[in-house]
Amino acid sequence: MRQRLLSDGANELQYEIREIVKKAEQLKKLGQHIAWENIGDPIQKNHTLPLWIKEIVAELAMQNDTYGYCPSKGVVETREFLANRTNSLGGVQITAEDICFFNGLGDAISKVYQFITHTSRVIGPSPAYSTHSSAEAAHANHQPITYKLDPENHWYPDLDDLYNKVKYNPNIVGILIINPDNPTGMIYPREVLKRIVSIAKEFNLFLIADEIYINISYNGEQPCSLAEIIENVPGISMKGISKEIPWPGSRCGWMEYYNRDQDEQFNKFCETLDNAKMIEVCSTKLPQMAIPKIMGDPRFKPYRDEANKKIGARSKKIADILRPVPQVTFNETYGAFYNTIIFRKGTLKPHQKIKIDNPQISELIEKWVATETSLDKRFVYYLLGAKGVCVVPISSFCSDLQGFRVTLLEENDELLVKTFTDIRDGITEYLTS
Repeated sequence: MRQRLLSDGANELQYEIREIVKKAEQLKKLGQHIAWENIGDPIQKNHTLPLWIKEIVAELAMQNDTYGYCPSKGVVETREFLANRTNSLGGVQITAEDICFFNGLGDAISKVYQFITHTSRVIGPSPAYSTHSSAEAAHANHQPITYKLDPENHWYPDLDDLYNKVKYNPNIVGILIINPDNPTGMIYPREVLKRIVSIAKEFNLFLIADEIYINISYNGEQPCSLAEIIENVPGISMKGISKEIPWPGSRCGWMEYYNRDQDEQFNKFCETLDNAKMIEVCSTKLPQMAIPKIMGDPRFKPYRDEANKKIGARSKKIADILRPVPQVTFNETYGAFYNTIIFRKGTLKPHQKIKIDNPQISELIEKWVATETSLDKRFVYYLLGAKGVCVVPISSFCSDLQGFRVTLLEENDELLVKTFTDIRDGITEYLTS
């Protein structure tokens, strides 16, 4: 080409959650049954929406106005409904004008980092949800800046690590919180969130909270939302319906802007995000119209509570299977629907493997691992080839730790137990080879 096309930041755009699918599909063609533990899609894992939700969507689909444009920031009645829900928490107060809809949080995330100056950075957790870390790194043409989540302390943030990195890196302008967390399933304690707010206040930063799982908690825990504790610090909360209804195919998410009046630069940033959506005209209308009808229905909370209860029960079953394995660090989860299992230091070796009976699959796995330097990815490939379980290596979540992420979504109890027994047996076979 006449000029170089790609920026240096393009190398940071990776999404192993779906990349691993390409390899799993190759094995599937060779006869391997695959248990998909790589992606957080409840529908794929046999979750069925209740009929009353489907009837609401079907009724909206019969209305003629469903098929037209909506305001660029989103359907007004829906934004008013969501603003009232946030205001009812008793913290920061917003209006419908402080909400903007996007085509899923992937769209929202890319917009946020796209319009931050290249020299300014947002520090996020590690392990990190790769959509955030990749987008932030791509905008800066540099590796992500992260604060540590500690697997030896319930995956809670290392606040000293966060504070020091913010203090000694003046390019940091924002702090990212994912609460409940993906990929660890950890819920940020209220006192931890308050400390992060105080750090943002001390260094004049803004906060981003990815709260897509804010209403998915179980086993006695309840997340604290950013709106409740942000005080007068500027911030953005990212929310959506992909996981909560769940309706991942809707690609419907939104941002809530908090305390725009506290900082003129932050206010202009929010205006830029709104303008970016205006250039695209608007986000998908049908799911926006459905939100007040579904979430405002008295049947929704009992439905969500029961779904959360089932996720919590599955979390306990997985804990019973995997926690006894001595070579891994296992934390029980209380939010979202993932768990991250970490191999203890020094347990993974480059010579380890699991016996694979199918010679074609074995040959393919050996080819993949021949050039693979990531020890946890080697394990993931062998687990895929030998047991047919598709998980994601934690090194792909912007982490120096070695392990893998699973979901808590399989609604078939027999298949759930089999899948995680296969994972346990795969770990044992791999580490003793």
